Amino acid sequence: MLTVAEPLSPYHRLARTPIHRWWRTVLGTLFIVVGATMLALGGYGVVTVAADLAGRPDGADGLPTFGALADLALSFLMVAALLPVTLLAARWIQERPAGTLSSVTGRLRLRWLLTCLAVAGVAIALFLGAITIVDSGTGADTDLTGELAGWGPFAVSALVLLLVVPPQVAAEEYLTRGWLLQGVGAWCRRPWLPIAVQAIVFAALHGWGTPWGFADLVMFGLVAGWLTVRTGGLEAAIALHLANNLLSCLLSAAFGDLGVDETAADMPWRYVAIDVPVLLTYAWVIAWLARRRNLRHTSPVPEAPSGAFPVAVDSGGAMAGALPQAAGSAAQW
Repeated sequence: MLTVAEPLSPYHRLARTPIHRWWRTVLGTLFIVVGATMLALGGYGVVTVAADLAGRPDGADGLPTFGALADLALSFLMVAALLPVTLLAARWIQERPAGTLSSVTGRLRLRWLLTCLAVAGVAIALFLGAITIVDSGTGADTDLTGELAGWGPFAVSALVLLLVVPPQVAAEEYLTRGWLLQGVGAWCRRPWLPIAVQAIVFAALHGWGTPWGFADLVMFGLVAGWLTVRTGGLEAAIALHLANNLLSCLLSAAFGDLGVDETAADMPWRYVAIDVPVLLTYAWVIAWLARRRNLRHTSPVPEAPSGAFPVAVDSGGAMAGALPQAAGSAAQW
């Protein structure tokens, strides 16, 4: 049954505006890659020069460094460089509000984000506790052994991590669950292909470690992508990603281990066996909460410029066809 009254668009279709053109997504993606690379390399160069001028010793890569904590913070901030350029790509190149990357309401829904973060914190705490117990029982060699770092060093590390982990997480989410999911979604009425594409890209961007680690990253991307479409925004994905990265880093900092030699791509099979049920349970709880709160997950389709024809949508809220074009040009794991 078709209707032209109050057409609604799900999250993955928000890039399909009346002035959508295929080249806007391509050009925007190039802008993100080039812009983020320039920002990241520029920041890395500034810090390296500053360390050299300060007479700091060379690190493992043969360049002056301010230490393990500074290197970790710099690695997070280099990823965070993706965030501003992704928002600018939506605003400048696709000519739509950057907030449409956040949610169907055009902004991050703070109260919902905090709710998701509380659930994610419990989920990740259970995951970390379970893998610690498993490693202790199997006698596996882990980094979380030995003496604690002490309250002073831990407090400094915790403060730095609280400053750098949130923008790093947000950057990855706005790029994959935001820009990429919506970019592919502009061509797909149903969300499954966009969800799958962004999940594979998300896993690939973390490098190639163990097959189990790659599979776990894909699973995380699938769960996060589904929740993004189901809840109409990035809040649930950001919360889970932030809880994982922040709690994992804080746990490592407590033991004075701030190295970045391994990521989730290197995850062994026994961790994956624990993580998958945790991810699926988190998804079920968040979907249940969203349903109970009747959380908005669609947005009114933007009005086309004068002279364009109305857009038909199906009764489920997905656009039944391509938006007509007016004549001319008118957003660890």
